[in-house]
Amino acid sequence: MTPAPRLLVLRALGLGDLLTGVPALRALRRAHPDHELVLASPAALAPVAAATGAVHRLLPASAPGRAVPRTLHWTGPPPDVAVDLHGNGPPSHLLLAALRPGRLLAFAHPDTPEIEGPAWYAEEHERVRWCRLLQSYGIDADPADLRLPRPATPSPAPGAVVVHPGAASPARRWPVDRYAAVAAALRADGHRVVVTGGADEDDLVAGLAARAGLADDDVFGGGPAFDRLSALVADARAVLSGDTGIAHLAVAHGTPSVTLFGPVPPSRWGPPADPRHRALGHPGPDGDPHGTRPHPAQLRLRPEDVLHAFTGLPAPAPGAPTAC
Repeated sequence: MTPAPRLLVLRALGLGDLLTGVPALRALRRAHPDHELVLASPAALAPVAAATGAVHRLLPASAPGRAVPRTLHWTGPPPDVAVDLHGNGPPSHLLLAALRPGRLLAFAHPDTPEIEGPAWYAEEHERVRWCRLLQSYGIDADPADLRLPRPATPSPAPGAVVVHPGAASPARRWPVDRYAAVAAALRADGHRVVVTGGADEDDLVAGLAARAGLADDDVFGGGPAFDRLSALVADARAVLSGDTGIAHLAVAHGTPSVTLFGPVPPSRWGPPADPRHRALGHPGPDGDPHGTRPHPAQLRLRPEDVLHAFTGLPAPAPGAPTAC
């Protein structure tokens, strides 16, 4: 039997990056129904890739920060199509070009003139950016095609408000004492509040839980498995966080959310226009999203701003989970 042609997509980044790339991945799957779609991405994101319904196989690939992997462990014949959804520079272009794909789709860059792609616009929204790339090659793509199906795993805290204080860099972390003030106020108003955190954020999560008076079974630290985290978010009353992966997961599940922005404005990474999602931020110059200190624009946000945004979120639909 002749093997299926293969389409390789490079997006070796984090959870939020993968979720914002879902519309592009689905567009590629529709445009190449006979191809095996292989996603080069961190191994930990395999369950997320599977949940999109667009990816056949994940090729483990990662690098520190947002760098381009040094190599891809590709085997067999060259990919029939390779797509650079990772960035706009020669490192990602050359990494894919080294595999000698039959066709390479990428944004143009002066240092790789052999790639005749569209121009890169730095201020473009991340979801729109990758759909426009595909559209320039004649592939129809809808930036709104980003919802994930509800996981089969039951939620460990249906109807709770999920507070997530962490982020990949300090520049995107709102102070923990402010998150704790919000959590305590919501508890006083009768809401169950739970806190989540990544594998290296146990101290941050524990500090918030102690300040807000949360019980042990309201703490989900240590980087919960994706199916458990996805179920928690899907059945939550709301998600409160900075601009990080769980905010995009809330959008993917249609869960109401309040997202705090700082170094990068919502116009580039924020949720779609929808009453279920509130993006909080203050205008000002962009900062380094990977910086070592909270961004001044985010520090201008107060607990009362977050609580006010929460009260403006739509009420749960009839029959939706409620906290106990």
